[in-house]
Amino acid sequence: MSWKSLFRSMIVLMALMWSSLSIAGEIVIGYTGPLSGPAAEYGQDIFNGIDMAVKEINSAGGIAVAGEKYTFKLEKLDDKADPTLTVNNARRFSGNKAIAVFNGVFNTIVPLMKINREKNNEFIVMAYTSTPKIDAMGNELVINSAPAFTTYVELFADWAFKNGWKKCAMVVSFGTYGDEWRQAFKEYWVSHGGAISVDKPANYYTETDFSSQLTAAIASAPDVMLIGGPSATTALVVEQARSMGYKGGFILIDQAKLDYIARLLNGTKLMGNLIGVAGVLSLPPSEGNPNLFDEAYTRAYKRMTTWECALSYTAMYALSRAIVSAGTVNDPYRIRAAFPNVFPLLADRFPTEAFGINKDGRMLILASVQTVTDGKLNRAELYAPWPTSQREFDQFKKTSKTDKKIPLTWMKKE
Repeated sequence: MSWKSLFRSMIVLMALMWSSLSIAGEIVIGYTGPLSGPAAEYGQDIFNGIDMAVKEINSAGGIAVAGEKYTFKLEKLDDKADPTLTVNNARRFSGNKAIAVFNGVFNTIVPLMKINREKNNEFIVMAYTSTPKIDAMGNELVINSAPAFTTYVELFADWAFKNGWKKCAMVVSFGTYGDEWRQAFKEYWVSHGGAISVDKPANYYTETDFSSQLTAAIASAPDVMLIGGPSATTALVVEQARSMGYKGGFILIDQAKLDYIARLLNGTKLMGNLIGVAGVLSLPPSEGNPNLFDEAYTRAYKRMTTWECALSYTAMYALSRAIVSAGTVNDPYRIRAAFPNVFPLLADRFPTEAFGINKDGRMLILASVQTVTDGKLNRAELYAPWPTSQREFDQFKKTSKTDKKIPLTWMKKE
């Protein structure tokens, strides 16, 4: 080989080495959730939102941290909503140096929070749960991308009272999350003059026949029924209750999404009179602008856009920006401390807006509400539960990029 050929080979080799050094490495992110069984649709939607954000970030060249470039590697494992499997999956991710693990079921998030601060195996729990109990657990390595359901308890119960309903039967998802929802609702309902006619929890994660619980509920002659768990099985509850002759109203706990259920039921006719969380597509980003997230998501995953995918997408972007702000890829405490720096995330870029984060790690997300009257879907409404003053409410309202035609109300603290 001539010296010229050798020189050219050295140049090529140096270029390849330089190119490989331009990407310093991968940041491992884990996802454990129900990817099989009755809750699989719910779990898959969460994963898809994270996956879409990761692919976008990586295709744009990754992120720059302390002068080095990184891409994300997303690993997923099915846990069937089983806490033991969840912990085992998380330990596998931790063995791969995962900096964060996503999960969307409260019953499996809790065991993650018991292991995510083990020395030399720390990771951030990227939670998706509305239960307020998570806020009181004092875990400084948790980020939560769902609004607390206590806001919905108040809004949904008040709607039922305005309809003149006083008697409520509860057929809610079995488990810690469902138990907490039922207790919070019962306290508010009874303290405002309502009565609980019967309480028959069901396992929405494993059951598909709810006739036993519904028979007892209908026999108590309720005006309204509190139901819910994963959306797919909640749709079965609505369908089965109507087929059994139930004519009253429904209140959906926030895990059950009205738009997804309407799709499964081929419309809102069977719903009759109902209240639940508004569908994400009922909140356009701004007047006259198309929902680009919905177009990209449905094209990539051949599924409808849900809050699970939308909020998880936003949360993944928040995590990536927190890593950049912290200037580290392997210190979860510094990354967690950097999260306040990444907000607001607004509707001109993201499918769901996040205006900040509270001291417990819960992202400040607007509560979205929608009702069905005599089988017809009404306009969505938004509520802000966190502002402490009119000035604070006016400021964030001015900042928001959500369509100004959507009613937005400040839920003042008593």
